[in-house]
Amino acid sequence: MNKNNYIKQLEETISKFLTPLKDIPFPIAIKAISGYHVLAFDKNSREDKELLNRLIKAIDIALKNAYKTGISTPRPNEVGNHIEPFVKSALNKIGVKAEIPLTSNGKRQSAGYPDIVIQDVDNRITYLECKTYNKKSIGSSFRAFYFQPSQSSKITHDARHLMVSFEIEKENRKGKPVFIPIHWKLYTLEKMLVQVKHEFNTSNKKMYKPEALLAEGGIE
Repeated sequence: MNKNNYIKQLEETISKFLTPLKDIPFPIAIKAISGYHVLAFDKNSREDKELLNRLIKAIDIALKNAYKTGISTPRPNEVGNHIEPFVKSALNKIGVKAEIPLTSNGKRQSAGYPDIVIQDVDNRITYLECKTYNKKSIGSSFRAFYFQPSQSSKITHDARHLMVSFEIEKENRKGKPVFIPIHWKLYTLEKMLVQVKHEFNTSNKKMYKPEALLAEGGIE
């Protein structure tokens, strides 16, 4: 193989590698990155019925408390982070243990999927993700959910994976803009499909090389 053909095949191979892998079942992706299974939510089982009833009660409480308080943040996409404590507090209040998940290294970590780990009254583990939406964005194709492989995964049990999403509106209270939740939806994620999108990246150390500098300037 001559050099030109080799380069052409290499470029074609890299191009195929960078093509997004679509419609991957969520349970397969979670098993691949964590080693743990996504358990199906069974509406007919006593344990899952009990869990669902308690989740509904807690989320209703969280909705009302967050609505009453209002969420003040300059960035709408951060509202979900601010609503998380309302959900955790409400879950603990109604007798379901809810915490920031422990990683496989034994440390609690807020960033990344999932947001909350729940231990229900039957001592089973469930993961709960908190999201927000508005009526205009709920049907969009923009990225709204993602998770990444990690050496210290937050998923450390076979468990149900659920998501609660709050519909958010913006209003003025006492002359200041706040976000308020007005509705919620609770989903099970075992039938969700995801995609993998590859990217090229680098670090500052590799970008700002002295030998690549062509010119610079500043205020004198």
